[in-house]
Formats: sequence, C-alpha cells, structure tokens
Amino acid sequence: MSMDVRAGIIVLFCLMGFTCAEPVKFLDCGSTTGKVVTVDIAPCPIQPCELHRGVSYGVNVTFNSDVLSQTSTALVHGIIAGVPVPFPIPIEDGCKSGIVCPIQQQHKYNYVNLLPVKTQYPSIKLVVEWELRDDNNKDLFCIRFPVKIVS
Repeated sequence: MSMDVRAGIIVLFCLMGFTCAEPVKFLDCGSTTGKVVTVDIAPCPIQPCELHRGVSYGVNVTFNSDVLSQTSTALVHGIIAGVPVPFPIPIEDGCKSGIVCPIQQQHKYNYVNLLPVKTQYPSIKLVVEWELRDDNNKDLFCIRFPVKIVS
C-alpha cells in the first residue's frame, strides 16, 4: 500500500468522525532505560488538553527501549501544586497495552492506554506524569504533560 493511500485512509477515518490522535508537547521527567519519540492523546485538539469529566482519553507513547525487560508497569500521577496524586488507569501492565513482551533492546514500541477522567474530579489545571517501568523499576519512559479538567 502506498504512502498516499495510507494517508488518504487516515484522513477518511478522521472525516467520518473517528477520533484522530494529536501529538502533544511533553517533558521527559527521567526516562533512564528508554527514549520517548512522540506522545499522542485523542482527542486533544488544543493544548493544554482539555479533559472532560466522565470521558476516557487515548494515550499513545512511542518510545525506543535501551534494555531487555520481561515486564513493564505503568504508574500515573496528577501533579497538583507540586504534590503527586495517584491517577488510576484501567491497565497497569504495559505488556497488555500494545507492547509485546519481553521488551527488546534497541526496538521501538507503541504503548497505548486510556486515561479515564472520573466525574468526581474537580475542574482544575494540573500536570499528568506517566511512567512505564522495566523489570528493575527504572523508567522506560517518564513524561509530563499539562492538562485542564473541565465539565
């Protein structure tokens, strides 16, 4: 399939109402055993992303691994006034989130998960910190990106 055909299919899906992921600006907060290539959140047409209560958002982190790891575990926190508050996600096991384990050294991976925004969350601006840890509890990636929770 040619590049033009693939691009056309993606545009067609977007026009048909499918959600298109948007690359977001992020800060690396200590990736020690991997390197982040891109971070996409769907939907996020403006930045900081406006996350509506009661909605789940797709998060896709493309990264390169520098290590071999049998497992991977995700940890997500909302940082509010400098204090990390746990942000539960549906699947903490990275090997069940688009990654085929064991993770190989010098390979590119697409980690995919959902960020559910609970209805009881207050309307607030915060920073999301998302880590994916390897067998040795070191960060394959650690990213931070600003969000705004809205009604």
